[in-house]
Amino acid sequence: MSTSAAGFDITPIDNAERERLAIKLSPEERRIMLDHGTEHPFCGGLLDNKEDGRYVCKLCELPLFKSDSKFESGTGWPSFFAPFDPEHVREIRDISHGMIRVEVRCARCDSHLGHVFPDGPKPTGLRFCLNSAAMDFVVESVDS
Repeated sequence: MSTSAAGFDITPIDNAERERLAIKLSPEERRIMLDHGTEHPFCGGLLDNKEDGRYVCKLCELPLFKSDSKFESGTGWPSFFAPFDPEHVREIRDISHGMIRVEVRCARCDSHLGHVFPDGPKPTGLRFCLNSAAMDFVVESVDS
């Protein structure tokens, strides 16, 4: 088992487990997460969320981002300047659509989340631009 600094199991899952978990996804979520699609801007359900909590992978529930790293980028997608734990996301060079970008995937289940760009706010200067359809939101309890 591989454990992140934040204490979560980040051991990659196999294809059989990935397919078992994917049964719960809608066709649109499958298109985005498994086929590396993108949702339309300004329509994602998490774009305007301002609650305190965690954004987790919709497929495997690994925590990806905290609400305190979310910011309004004006791009139409939920944007964050830092991941929950850097070990929870993988960055892959993406040369699709005639441009060079950095794709962001869940480190455990390899689902497509979005892209990261070097034009974000301090302290990191990064903008993780993500699909709402790839994440669930978990409200932070007052006791945690």
